Amino acid sequence: FCTHRTAAGKAGQVDLLLEGLGQLRQLEAGLAVDGLEDSSRVRRSLSLGEADMLRRGMSGKGRSKEQFAKMEQKFRQNCLEKGYGEELTSSVWDQVSAFAGYAFAKGHSASYAVESYQSLYLKEYFPLEFMTAVLNNGGGFYRVEDYLNEIRKCGGELELPCINTSDHPNIILGSTIYLGLGMIKDLESGTVARILSERQLHGSFGDLEDFGDRLDLGIEQLVLLIRIGAFRFTGRDKKQLLWNAHLIKGNGHSDRTPRLFAHKRVDYRLPDLRSGPIEDAYDEIELLGFPLCSRFDLLERSQIMDISAGDLVLHNKKRVRIHGVIVTAKRVPLDGGRNMFFGTFLDINGDFFDTVHFPDSAARSFMGGKEVYGITGRVSSEMGHCSIIVEHVELVPRKMDPRFSENANAHKRIG
Repeated sequence: FCTHRTAAGKAGQVDLLLEGLGQLRQLEAGLAVDGLEDSSRVRRSLSLGEADMLRRGMSGKGRSKEQFAKMEQKFRQNCLEKGYGEELTSSVWDQVSAFAGYAFAKGHSASYAVESYQSLYLKEYFPLEFMTAVLNNGGGFYRVEDYLNEIRKCGGELELPCINTSDHPNIILGSTIYLGLGMIKDLESGTVARILSERQLHGSFGDLEDFGDRLDLGIEQLVLLIRIGAFRFTGRDKKQLLWNAHLIKGNGHSDRTPRLFAHKRVDYRLPDLRSGPIEDAYDEIELLGFPLCSRFDLLERSQIMDISAGDLVLHNKKRVRIHGVIVTAKRVPLDGGRNMFFGTFLDINGDFFDTVHFPDSAARSFMGGKEVYGITGRVSSEMGHCSIIVEHVELVPRKMDPRFSENANAHKRIG
């Protein structure tokens, strides 16, 4: 992606990238040297044999706990004999003991450190390319929707899959990221391969009819492409395209007999059919797993409060109400079978804020899916970071799915 960005007119960026990554390679050696210098301070108070016993004692298993305690006593005693103050001695030991249980081979430490610095470098200087690559690599801890939010925060524009532009994976053109055809649920990989092959051999598709003439796809696969907006370049509404798709496919069996001349098309006069943004969003939730718009756009505007994550610092120790889309909730089991949670949400501006749910509030609150929740609680600030001690959480209903609103018995919630 970074190389493509340079070829697109950003000369010198790849040189900058390679120079930066080269500097990080040099940093690897620096990290090892710094580690040796830091550890040499410890070795002045522990022999090599005692230091090895300390390493084994950091595992915290069986008799190693006793070894760890003996090493602490020995370390403190030797430090005092060498003239180190109690404060410095305790500070160094606290750092060593805090790492107990997390230590691993030094070679791994250096490798992961360099990889982390390289990733941070790419995320800082090539954020859109970095996030696109992360998505194509299957993401990580977060959901796709959260990575897309990060792309927006970095100034990127997002586009739905398009049969004339998209590839199987996600691609980036300038500051625009086109979602890949491979992200569409139930769209077969063979269908994607045929679209890409035909486009490469004979150029872009002119319209729906041209697409139908060149590719013999089943009506189900064609409908998926229309519903996700892959034919929006034609300027025709999805509902009109769906009518035309069924007219083209007829009974579902296309006539693939070779023609000497192109057949004459019949333009049928259709009523003015229009789909709205809410209907499009529900199609996206069904076919992608998320809407490209904000989840807040699916709510009644009267349900949204003005306070946002950036306002929390102004309301320290005050009771507030805020709306947020859940990112994750970590459950912590307590004695007696009770649970508490630590939550992370995105506000209406796409900014993060944290919540703490003690057992009583957790028992009467429900956080089930990627939805918008109304959160009431008291703001708590610690070391400059604000979180909300939650009293109550409630699910904020979406607008009704217009695709099923005509039938009162067919209301449907998806996603």
